[in-house]
Amino acid sequence: MSKGNLTKAIFLACAAVGVTAILAVSWRVDFSSGGGAAGWARPRTYFEQFFTAGGPVVWFVLLPMSVVTVYLAAEYFITIRRRRLLPDDISGTIVSAAQQTGLSQLPAQLAGGEDFISVAITRAVTQCGGDSGRMRNLVEESLQEQAMRFLRKIEWVNIIGNVAPMVGLFGTVLGIIKMFNAIAAVSGQPHPSQLAGGISVALVTTFWGLMIAIPALTIHGFFQNRIETLACEAAEESEKLLLQLARMLREQKLVEQQKAAHSTGSTSSPQASSPAYGLPGQAGQAQPITEIPSRQSGMLRPAASPRPLQDRKT
Repeated sequence: MSKGNLTKAIFLACAAVGVTAILAVSWRVDFSSGGGAAGWARPRTYFEQFFTAGGPVVWFVLLPMSVVTVYLAAEYFITIRRRRLLPDDISGTIVSAAQQTGLSQLPAQLAGGEDFISVAITRAVTQCGGDSGRMRNLVEESLQEQAMRFLRKIEWVNIIGNVAPMVGLFGTVLGIIKMFNAIAAVSGQPHPSQLAGGISVALVTTFWGLMIAIPALTIHGFFQNRIETLACEAAEESEKLLLQLARMLREQKLVEQQKAAHSTGSTSSPQASSPAYGLPGQAGQAQPITEIPSRQSGMLRPAASPRPLQDRKT
């Protein structure tokens, strides 16, 4: 079992234990402080009045929904925190890591980070291809996706908060039907005790539906506001961080270009071009031949100057 699943199982077990403890305490507490004077044959406990009297709608639907709500609330309070999603000085930590190891090694340094900015920067540096504009777009997309993922995560308590009153209303209708069936089963005026069962089902199911819905909707609104606030602050922090990373990216490109130019110049520099017959000359320039070898002696003799065109005609 992974660490995340183990944590969720522990939260669920704690929620079940908490609800069970509440039910156990309600088993021992009297609901009617006046005992039999309150109109009951014997004192009734909270467990009997708010759990047993609700019927199967409370036992198998509303009570499990309350356990799930407590579990989700505990998980959200632990996972959706500022310290986890937007730690203090996260930008300084990322810049320091980039200066020490370079942008190419930054994703490895940020691996395992679960906060908004670390996840966004890791994706942007990995996929930007050295383009600062694309890096900015990738950071914005990543922050938006992370915020939507957390908003979808807390949507479960919103669903419970909207469904629980409907389930309570269903129990209310069921209790009223039960009450009218009791009236129809007797001739004449029914005894109040014959109507008490249906009334209890109607009221107790409504009570459970509202008791689940109100905290669930409150939790959803609270964490929705927190997620949106942290996402906006992460976007503002990322803008400042991207300016520094873009400058580092330009400097890195400049260094690479200088290295490439230096290596190209050292490997393909022109050699000193010598004139014909191996005579010395300056690099890249051909010296004019002013002496030619003599056929008789093999020694060099001055080359004859070209004759003017008029002398040639005469």
